[in-house]
Formats: sequence, C-alpha cells, structure tokens
Amino acid sequence: MTSTTTAIFDAFRQDLDEHNDRRERLIKASRDITNISKKAIFLLHRVVLEDAPASEGLTPALRAAKRGNENLRQVQKIYANMKEELVGDRFWRYQRQVSPGLQEYIEALSFSHFLEYGTLITFDQVQQTLCDSEGAPYFPLTISDYMLGLSDLTGELMRYSISGLTKRGGRLQAMDTLGFVRNCKADFEGFTPYVRFLSKKQSVTAQSLQKIEDAVYAIVVRSSEYDLPPEMLDDIVSQTFSDSSGDRRSRRRNADSEDEFDDETA
Repeated sequence: MTSTTTAIFDAFRQDLDEHNDRRERLIKASRDITNISKKAIFLLHRVVLEDAPASEGLTPALRAAKRGNENLRQVQKIYANMKEELVGDRFWRYQRQVSPGLQEYIEALSFSHFLEYGTLITFDQVQQTLCDSEGAPYFPLTISDYMLGLSDLTGELMRYSISGLTKRGGRLQAMDTLGFVRNCKADFEGFTPYVRFLSKKQSVTAQSLQKIEDAVYAIVVRSSEYDLPPEMLDDIVSQTFSDSSGDRRSRRRNADSEDEFDDETA
C-alpha cells in the first residue's frame, strides 16, 4: 500500500472519528435539553396551580411563565454551544439527533408562551430564541420540528385545563382551553400529508381533546343544576373535581396496597 493510499485512508478514519464523536456529543446535548424541557413543563404545571404572592403583582399563569422561561434559558445556552457543531450542512446530517430535544423544547416554550399570552407561539418567535445576540440563527428551524413540538402542546393544555378545575376560575379556563385545542387540531390537520409523524400526534391530540370535552360537559351539566352567581358555581365545580381527584388517588393507593399484600402472600 502506497503512502498516498495510506494518507487517504487516514483521512477517512479521521473523518469517521470526528463524525462519531460529534454525533455522540449532539445526542448527549439533545438528552440534556429533553430533561431540562421536561422539568420546565413540570414546573409550569406546578407553579400555575399555586397562589402567587400579592407582592409580586403577577397572576399564577404569568408567574409560572416567568419561572419556566428562566429554566429554558439553560436550553438556549446549550444550543448556543452547539452552533459550531451544526454549521452549514452539518445540521441536516445530524438533524435526527437534534430533533427529539428540539421538539421537547418547543413544547415547553409554547406552553410557557400560552400561559403568558394565551396564544400559539409563532414559527418566527421560536426561531428568535435560537439566535445569537446579533440575530444569527444557531441552525435553521424546520417546519416539521415546529409542528411536532406544537402538537405535543395539546397534551399539556389538557392537563392544565383539567388540573385547573380544582381552582377558582378553572371553569372558564377549561372552556377557553377547549376552544383553543379544537382550533389547533383543526388547523394542524391540513399539515398531516406534509409532516411525517404528525398524523400519529393528531390521534393523541384527539384523545386530549376528548378528555377536555368530557370535563367541560360535566361542568355544563353541573352548572345547569344551579341558578347561582359565577363565583359560587366556580366553588362548586372546583370542590366537585377536588373530591373526584381525591377519590381517584385513594383508589390508586388502595389498589397499590392490595397488590403489595398479594405479592407478600403469594
């Protein structure tokens, strides 16, 4: 084997080593982004149910969005560090490694945006969070990642609307969220032929929508039984859902206890 041939294969080996190392770094970064984004979503769900201190002058939703955005800045710093890894055509080569974390980030970001503004975050607004101080994007945001991330948002809105029923004002909140999720499902449907995996996510969105509709139906039926001011209706609805949630937790605990007893006696 000539020295020229050896040099060529050495270059190939170096390229493959760099590719594998870069791929592993991007996979690790994507996992870190996924974990941070999931924690941000859990934080949003928890804080939005807490009573905001009067000294802050913020509603629970705005307070949750503020806390969530602070957490998501960690993700934006990771993407800033990934910029050199994804320069030029590299992004398209490693898109499969980047997409899972990016979609989770968009889900968390869109949920925080919804709590703050009550609207759907736009494509340009997401891209702006993935730019440096001069406005240059770290990498191009794709329509598919944007749409798939937004589709996951509907599941969080289902949890948000149903868990909010235990708080005063949750009745109207659930009704407003129902209309929002309905519009999302209808608008996303037109993109299913063009965005891979969106049709599967639409099926999950339909299930989330059904759960919100069932909850709102129960609210309307219960409200029609009473001729009371809205504040009193809110109290009745929140108490009803608090009791039902407590019953479900109690049944789960009893079921777990029975399973443990069966395991011990088996």
